[in-house]
Amino acid sequence: MYAKAKRRATAGQATRIRYPEAALRETEQPDSLPTLYIVPTPIGNLEDITLRALRVLQEVDLIAAEDTRVTRNLLVRYGISTPLTSFHEHSRPAKLEELLERLAECDIALVSDAGTPTINDPGQNLVAAAAEAGFDTVPLPGASAVTTALAASGIEVDGFVYVGFLPRERSKRVELLSSLSTERRAVVTFETPHRLSAAFNDILKTLGDRKIAVCRELTKLHEEVYRGTVSGALEHFERPRGEFTLVIQGASDVPAVEVDDDVSELLAEAKRRGMTARDAIAEVGAVTGVSRRELYSRWLELDG
Repeated sequence: MYAKAKRRATAGQATRIRYPEAALRETEQPDSLPTLYIVPTPIGNLEDITLRALRVLQEVDLIAAEDTRVTRNLLVRYGISTPLTSFHEHSRPAKLEELLERLAECDIALVSDAGTPTINDPGQNLVAAAAEAGFDTVPLPGASAVTTALAASGIEVDGFVYVGFLPRERSKRVELLSSLSTERRAVVTFETPHRLSAAFNDILKTLGDRKIAVCRELTKLHEEVYRGTVSGALEHFERPRGEFTLVIQGASDVPAVEVDDDVSELLAEAKRRGMTARDAIAEVGAVTGVSRRELYSRWLELDG
């Protein structure tokens, strides 16, 4: 018996958490199939969860969590005893099949460690598979580091481009940033503390010294929002710690900066990856805009 049937069977009984009548979903049909609920959880402060999310987490039969230890802390805080199972990027295909089999019998809530599931999150696979199998998938609104950072940035946002985490490899990071050099919308990205300085340097060299908001540890005890320029952020965060969300001003008022001194370094990196001269020149040329003749000359200098 899945959760909707249980709600009908226990109508009128007291529950551990009481909700305003208006918070209940009026669209739920008694005879509908079991449902996969996509439930956002707090990005830091455990108070940042909706009444509806708490109700769903309490009423479903199973919660599929990216990290059961993290989710258990949230459930304990609100006195919820729903069983947990793990579903993360290292889960085997058999786990996905197992969850689909369970979904045929009961309602399941999908949660990530923090924020809205399926965004930079392995939950995408489960949602896609459940929808393809014909199950209802119901998204709940809630916490998101992206929208929280945008709201705090002080940067004009008529629209934005979200690119997730910047690539670890420098050449790919520069290539991505360069592709955004004429993007007029704000750019939102995540970055880790140990790559933050390198990211700032590459942003400076590809996009210029734009306005930027650097949001650290959003909603947590040591929350900090730096608003200024990229060069200022590089100086400010000398020993970065925590989780970072960056909001970078669009290109409307700031011209892109050509990459010049780094061309040889990019070519050398391509060569270390085993690329031929032709492929390396094509890749670096697309990133920097430097002519093929100049790039070929610099490629020959690598052996000098």
